[in-house]
Amino acid sequence: MGMIKEFKEFAVKGNLIDFAIGVVIGGAFGKVTTSFVDGMVMPLVGKLLGGTDFSDMKLKIQDGTKAVLDSTGNILTKEVPEVFVRYGEFITTIIDFIVVAFAMFMVIKGMNHLKKKEAEAPSSPVAPSSEEVLLTEIRDLLKNK
Repeated sequence: MGMIKEFKEFAVKGNLIDFAIGVVIGGAFGKVTTSFVDGMVMPLVGKLLGGTDFSDMKLKIQDGTKAVLDSTGNILTKEVPEVFVRYGEFITTIIDFIVVAFAMFMVIKGMNHLKKKEAEAPSSPVAPSSEEVLLTEIRDLLKNK
């Protein structure tokens, strides 16, 4: 029963909801970043590198062959597809990751800057509690006697 109670406290405190919101926003941010990299950054990088389309960059490591059939239509040898190492897609994904990592770095840096300002701001003095006020009055009365 302790684990169920602990989970309820965790969910009610908002940690679970904050996490879910972060996942949804992170997914949306990933889509925006991928669109930005694929649609704007990679065409510019490709143009700078002589008109190269990174999505077409690949290394063929195996030629493909068509299926061979006999006169009755039975397969003698199966079709073998071409095999490629798609390093252009990998480069695009690396650039996508770098953009996301830099954006998250900037967000965290901004949040840390705000926290630092908040910590440096002078806080107003805390008013004494009613007990402290009462004890101060008693002390002052005893001094005056």
